[in-house]
This record gives sequence, structure tokens and C-alpha cells, in this order.
Amino acid sequence: MKLILTSTVDKLGIAGDVVEVRNGYGRNYLVPQGKAIVWSRGAEKQIEGIKRARDAREVRGVEHAQELRTQIEELTIKVPARAAESGSLFGAVTAANLALAVKKAGGPAIDKRSVSFAKPVKTVGNHVASVKLHPAVTARVGFEVIPA
Repeated sequence: MKLILTSTVDKLGIAGDVVEVRNGYGRNYLVPQGKAIVWSRGAEKQIEGIKRARDAREVRGVEHAQELRTQIEELTIKVPARAAESGSLFGAVTAANLALAVKKAGGPAIDKRSVSFAKPVKTVGNHVASVKLHPAVTARVGFEVIPA
């Protein structure tokens, strides 16, 4: 089955790539999840738009990624979350919460899919997450969870 990827899929490709996958993987996972569209001559015209959007979001190189890393690591990031008196959260801090907090703290817009936690953040206090800015550059982001 021939597909056009609309987002990055590990070990398969990046947005805008035309890939050949097994029918079941494409039909049952990639297309329903919105990670790909079925290839056709008409859909092939969308590839250019997908690539332009990806290039606008993408970090321009290792040097640019290293600049972003130093900028992000210098920020003081506070993530508000609903918490009990004991300090435990009602839920957990998500990658989207952290990406939004980085932007509010004056940092660059980061993709929530590039944020990862060593373990789920479910308590008030200081925590660390990693943000993959480039395949060769990862930033360690320190943030404080405060009760909202």
C-alpha cells in the first residue's frame, strides 16, 4: 500500500514522504490515526504543502538547535496544575502542558511530541524533562509544578 505521511513516524519516515507499507499497517493504523493519507495523483499535489509546513516548524540545523537548547535551559518554567493539599496532582503534567509553559515563559514554540518525561509528573515540585530539538541535540528542561 502506497501512502503519503502527514506526520513523522518512527522507523518509517517524516511528513511528506511517500512510503510503501503493508496493507494492514496502513489501513488499520496509519490512516485512522491521521499519520498518513492514501497516495493518489491528486494527493501527491499535497506533498509540497506538507513539506512547506514541516520546514516552517523544523529546526534549521544543529547550530540552530544548540541555540534553542541554551535558550530553553536558561528559562524559569512554572507549570500550574490542580493539586491536593498533600502535594499530589489531580492527573499529571503532560507534554502539551510543558510545551505551553515554555512558550509562556518566553521560550520558543516546541512540539509537544518532542517532549518526554523519565517518569510521569504527578507531584508538586521541581522536575526535569527532555526535549528532542534535533536528532543530535536534546535539551534538558527543568521546571517547577506549582498548585493552581
